[in-house]
Amino acid sequence: MSPDSTENLSSPQHAFLQGVIKILPLCFAVLPWGLLAGSMAIQAGLSTGQAIGMSALVFAGAAQLMTLGLVMAGTPALTIIISVFLITTQHYLYALYFREEIARLPLKQRLLFGFLLTDELFAVGIHKREYYIYFLLGAGSFFYLAWVLFSIGGIVLASSLPNLDQYHLDFSIVATFIAIVIPFIKNLNTLVGVLVSVFLTFVFLSLGFKSAAIMAGVIGMLTATCLQNIRERMA
Repeated sequence: MSPDSTENLSSPQHAFLQGVIKILPLCFAVLPWGLLAGSMAIQAGLSTGQAIGMSALVFAGAAQLMTLGLVMAGTPALTIIISVFLITTQHYLYALYFREEIARLPLKQRLLFGFLLTDELFAVGIHKREYYIYFLLGAGSFFYLAWVLFSIGGIVLASSLPNLDQYHLDFSIVATFIAIVIPFIKNLNTLVGVLVSVFLTFVFLSLGFKSAAIMAGVIGMLTATCLQNIRERMA
């Protein structure tokens, strides 16, 4: 962990609390997302206990919503499994980033952090600091608690508002990822990569590709990398 990228925190307790504070805005951002997930679980035919269990055990917002949507559409199980695998592949990259700090922990703790790893946790944990593990634990556990509570709220609302999905709460997914991505756009290479990804996502969706976002994201990253290499050679 380099000193330049380290934020000084006075104690493990302080680091844990700072993690909670850092993740708090993103917790509110996924409130509609959690409500929608809980509501969709009931609409998909799950019991209240099963719906709560899904949010508590799966803990993967986008994958959870997509799974429920595919189940409601009668999609074969193999297709659902492959789709979930593809939509969560970015977690392999997140795990590699955290590997240096997490690898020295006992297996049970590594599994815990693997379970808590989300796009939001990666976003707030990108800058390493003292008592880093406690910071990640605070952020990850609080976000998990918020997600489960919001999902339970959606389950409760499903009985009084059975068509909760018609309120376009899924826009919170877009808003959350915009809030995560924007702070990382710090140079021309990244900006071009993001713009290419967004443009190609719309193109691929219009052509009916199921993995439009993944394909566009990979091409966007390759574009940013190529542009960086070209600019370095020209410098």
